[in-house]
Amino acid sequence: MNVTELLAGLQAQHDETTTRAGELRDQIQHLTAALAETEARLADLATTAKVIAELAPAGGEPDPPETNTAYQAIVNAFNQHPGQVFRARELHELLGMPTDEASVNITRSRLGRLTRQGFLTQPGRGRYQKRT
Repeated sequence: MNVTELLAGLQAQHDETTTRAGELRDQIQHLTAALAETEARLADLATTAKVIAELAPAGGEPDPPETNTAYQAIVNAFNQHPGQVFRARELHELLGMPTDEASVNITRSRLGRLTRQGFLTQPGRGRYQKRT
């Protein structure tokens, strides 16, 4: 290898390194800007939390969440009858819920969601059972 080839190789490496340094500077500028925006957002959130805490009634506990939702009633029914298979309308009758078609369809949707979440299985079309 002669000196000219060696210098050409060094120049190529210099050019590549210069390009990479420029890319890294651009990334640093972008990350610096993103960091500044994020820190400003954190400051805004802290201020908001402080203002809300000052305006909230002293010593007041938040209202407890509703404890008897339709999902909870359905889950409770399956927990009380773990081996039994139910249809949506049968659940309505068991729980004393309205048996009109619209209400039953909403429960079918809820049962489908509980099935997708793994709480229930579907041993047959339109039939639901607690997963064991």
